[in-house]
Amino acid sequence: MPAKKTGIQPLADRVLVKRTEEEKQTKGGIIVPDTAKEKPVQGKIVAVGPGRMNDTGKRIPLELKKGDKVLFGKYSGTEVTVGDQEYVIMREDDILAVIG
Repeated sequence: MPAKKTGIQPLADRVLVKRTEEEKQTKGGIIVPDTAKEKPVQGKIVAVGPGRMNDTGKRIPLELKKGDKVLFGKYSGTEVTVGDQEYVIMREDDILAVIG
């Protein structure tokens, strides 16, 4: 099955991240309402830019790749909506860690 196109191609050292949904129920069985939940700070990279240019004009490729599961700061990036899907565009530097 081919991958679904988002219609967004990040530029330079930016990545497009789809937030992963958190569980609606805690381990203790308490159901958390949508209004009380914080936005998730982890997601999956769905597109990456070609990399940034250094001072000599050489392109530096990104370390991250499509499909990586990542952690990022709560207020990182810019939220965008394409159709009914919500994404976050952020610089590679805003990614805190890759989840193994």
